[in-house]
This record gives sequence, structure tokens and C-alpha cells, in this order.
Amino acid sequence: MEAEANSGSPEDSWAFIQRPGEGCRTVPLAGHVGFDSLPDQLVNKSVSQGFCFNILCVGETGLGKSTLMDTLFNTKFEGEPATHTQPGVQLRSSTYDLQESNVGLKLTIVSTVGFGDQINKEDSYKPIVEFIDAQFEAYLQEELKIRRVLHTYHDSRIHACLYFIAPTGHSLKSLDLVTMKKLDSKVNIIPIIAKSDAISKSELTKFKIKITSELVSNGVQIYQFPTDDESVAEINGTMNAHLPFAVIGSTEELKIGNKMMKARQYPWGTVQVENEAHCDFVKLREMLIRVNMEDLREQTHSRHYELYRRCKLEEMGFKDTDPDSKPFSLQETYEAKRNEFLGELQKKEEEMRQMFVQRVKEKEAELKEAEKELHEKFDRLKKLHQDEKKKLEDKKKSLDDEVNAFKQRKTAAELLQSQGSQAGGSQTLKRDKEKKNNPWLCTE
Repeated sequence: MEAEANSGSPEDSWAFIQRPGEGCRTVPLAGHVGFDSLPDQLVNKSVSQGFCFNILCVGETGLGKSTLMDTLFNTKFEGEPATHTQPGVQLRSSTYDLQESNVGLKLTIVSTVGFGDQINKEDSYKPIVEFIDAQFEAYLQEELKIRRVLHTYHDSRIHACLYFIAPTGHSLKSLDLVTMKKLDSKVNIIPIIAKSDAISKSELTKFKIKITSELVSNGVQIYQFPTDDESVAEINGTMNAHLPFAVIGSTEELKIGNKMMKARQYPWGTVQVENEAHCDFVKLREMLIRVNMEDLREQTHSRHYELYRRCKLEEMGFKDTDPDSKPFSLQETYEAKRNEFLGELQKKEEEMRQMFVQRVKEKEAELKEAEKELHEKFDRLKKLHQDEKKKLEDKKKSLDDEVNAFKQRKTAAELLQSQGSQAGGSQTLKRDKEKKNNPWLCTE
């Protein structure tokens, strides 16, 4: 029988191989195997590695973002209070190591400092979008490395965005709608009404209805707690109807009855943070931390990050199928992209060469024109020099003539003067001689 089975053609042999998804049979086990311990193995491995969770708090300054974080995790996170004098929106990230029982959590809280404080709020959402994309890009770059260390890589992607809404009691601000619309495809948005004790219960109910209506009419997709898991479907379905959560934060503990409870003391009474009749803080904590934290992490990876990754790889030229709807291999994509890149590189080199030749020609023409101007200027200066030289020579000749004439006149004058002095001396000698010869001339 075995010989007959192996005597067929290779095609017949391969026909026995079952392709994935082409009918999977269920067979019973004759005894205990042990793979039912896989969930326990997974839990033990996850606990030993620890977990990470990243929260982005978006909202105007003074809405109690830091206080709510302290209240949620029952601790005091260190942080500098923000002011209203920021020139723009800045994102401040802080990471903390938390331990509860034997479970470790690396918590990262990112706050938007200066959000909504500017006169021109048109681009207030851009730093937030850029920050979220930067975290996606960092994870993608780590994923594309040849040697990946994703099991030790600190995942900084934002898992949940708590959007703090000011308790105006009227409607959402344009800034809130624009920002949430820009963020809904990149992060899980959970809208919350901050400092909800600032408005009455009736106003709060109307405010929630108004917010939900505006989000739906503007097409803003907020995070919906999953209802596909039977164990949490009922509570999540109920909590989806309570969105947005109206919360109050406080780290101050007051004695109410016989218990110390987190509360806020007012002249008119006390607001208990963990009293569901006073606010939705307990609902938020249950949904965010105790029930849906893993789903938020999964949604970030499988939905938002996958969307960013797909768009980024498509920009890089990678596709799943070719124009004929056939599977596209990574090698073929790489070769096609490489050839395209080489073609663009050669085209750019040719354009740069032509541009270089053109600039050289233009420079040569400029140099020739400058050389021509220099020659013309040299000729003008040379002619001017010659004219000046001729004038100087003429002037020198004129001066020489004047000097010669002066010398001639001087010589003539000296000659006349010497002749005159000689004539005067001879007359004096003649007169003296006559006096000696005729003494009577002396008496006279």
C-alpha cells in the first residue's frame, strides 16, 4: 500500500497536502495533552514582562487633567503646573513605573500644555497630531529593522486619549470639534466633562445629549467600549450610553460618616468623587483601567497603527497585489521601487548636469561681459591718463619756457648792473685824479 501511495506523480503526492482554510476537521483527543495550560503560560509571561499603557490628556489649561490622573491611579504624580502664557501648544510626556500586587505597569502620561490658550487657535491640534504620528513612526522604524527587539522596546504609542471638555453647559467649542475630528482616526478618544460639579444635574444631562448630538452630526468617531465579548458585553453596552463621562478629580480625603473618602468640600456641601450619584468617576475608572485597558491597547495596534502603517508603506511603494490582482512579493516591490528610484536619480542627475552646464554658460557670459567692461574702463582710464600726461607735459614745457625767459632776463639785468657799476667807478677815479691835479678845485 505504501509503495502504491508513493508510485504516483509528484502532483498526485502534493494533492494530499491540505491548504490552510480549506476545511479544518475537528478530532477528539484520547487523553490529556496539556496545551490547555497555554492561557496560564501567556499570563505568566505577560506578568513577568510587565505591561505598558500610554494616556494622552487633551484639554484647556485649568480643567484638572493632572488632578484626575492622580485620582485615577491613587497616587501623586510629580509635575509642574502649567500657565496660560505658553506661546504655543507643547506636549509634556512623563513615564512612571507602577506596581500593584505582582503586576507591573509602565504608565506614560502625555499632557497638552498651553492648549486653547492662544488667541489664534487654528493650528492648536497640529502638535498633537504630529506627536501621535511620531510615536507610530518610531514603532514602524523599529518594526522594519533587520534585528528587531520588540519584546524589550518601549511602546510609546498612545492607547487612550482623554479629551477634557469644559463644563459650559451649552455646546462644544469649535476647537474641540476640530481637534477630535483630526484625532479620531489616530487614537481612541474618550470624551469626558471635566469639573462636572460646576453645573447642575439637569444642565449636565442636557449637556451630555448636546455633546453626543454634535459629535454624531460632525462625524467624530469616539471610542466605543467593545460588546463582542460576552463577559463584558452588558456592562460595556450600558457604559456606552453614559458617554461622555462627567467626572470630578480630587486627591483630598475627607471623613464622611465613618470612612475617609476622596471628596471636594464646598460651602454648600461635599462632592464625593467615588459616589456614582455625584459623578461618573467610578464608571471612567472601571471602563478605562479595570475592564477595557487591554482592548484599548489592541485597538491602538490593530486599527490606528495599522492604518498609519498601511498608508506609510503605500507611500513607499509597497502593495499587496499587482495590477492583475496577483500577490505582490516584497522582493518584487523592492526591485520595482529600486528601479524607480534609480530612474528618478538618473533623471535628477541629468537635470542637475543640464542645470550646471546652463549656469556655467551664464557665468561665462557674465564673466565675458565683466571682462569687456573692464577693458572699456581700462581704455578710458588709459586715455584719461594720456590726456592728463599731455597736459602735464605741456604745463611743464610752459614752466620751463618761463624759467628760461626768467633766467635770460636775470642774466641781462645782472649784465646791465655790472656795466653800470663799472661806468660809475671809472667816473669816480677820473674826478679824483682831476682834484689832485688842480688843488683849486678842492677850495671851491
